[in-house]
Amino acid sequence: MTYSISGKTAIVTGAAHGIGLAVARHFVERGANVMFADIDEDKLEAEIGDQARAEGPVRLFTGDLCQKLSVANLVSATVDAFDRIDILVNASRQIALSNPLCPEETPIDDMLRQNVLGGLKLTQAVAKRMVAQAERDREAGELPAAGIGSIVNLSTVAGQCTQPEFLAYSIAMAALDQATRSLAVAYAPHRIRVNGVAFGSVMSMSLQAGLRDHPGWRERIVEATPLGRIAPANELAEAVQFLASGAAGFVTGQILTVDGGRTLLDPVRGAPLL
Repeated sequence: MTYSISGKTAIVTGAAHGIGLAVARHFVERGANVMFADIDEDKLEAEIGDQARAEGPVRLFTGDLCQKLSVANLVSATVDAFDRIDILVNASRQIALSNPLCPEETPIDDMLRQNVLGGLKLTQAVAKRMVAQAERDREAGELPAAGIGSIVNLSTVAGQCTQPEFLAYSIAMAALDQATRSLAVAYAPHRIRVNGVAFGSVMSMSLQAGLRDHPGWRERIVEATPLGRIAPANELAEAVQFLASGAAGFVTGQILTVDGGRTLLDPVRGAPLL
């Protein structure tokens, strides 16, 4: 099996900011065709617009993936541009604080919709497309041994740890991890692999914002991380590439934790789980 994703076509959501942008750029650097998808049109255009205007491996899509029409349009736009979809990375992620004593300040509905349901709808649409294109590949004698597609969901260690001020967000992350496992079993007969990456102590957009507003957080996070540092987003992108590639051809339904050992320690240590 190979770690290469060269020549593959990937959709990466949440690709205008932070980790989603890092993953999408990493995939392009590794030779993949990538559809950068995000709801933030201005940011997407600013980050990658020049590349998308040239003939090449980069395309942009703007839309709210909680909407059925946007999901269908994203799949269609990717197929129109690159003729197929081999990889989906659900990297879109929203975070909000909760007040466990106040339902109005515990946005569970929003967190589930933005972090789970949108990605689930897209996953189902992409998986359907993967099955259809596999029939074409089979007729041409080109069906790959590693399977017909790979889906990677990005969650965080908030789904495993306990921090009540992130109650709604933590529930969404745990739900996403369970969806990953369930879909892995459901799609296995179709030879579509579904895995997740749960990250912590990684420089996400929300962590960058938190460190700007709370300078003391850096020391607390580093202290709570056995490897003693905050990782850049490109290290997480390497883990996503592994799961998306043929090197993980016999890996499905797994949640790979990339957190510098963070979850090996007491989960309630007061360090933010951004």
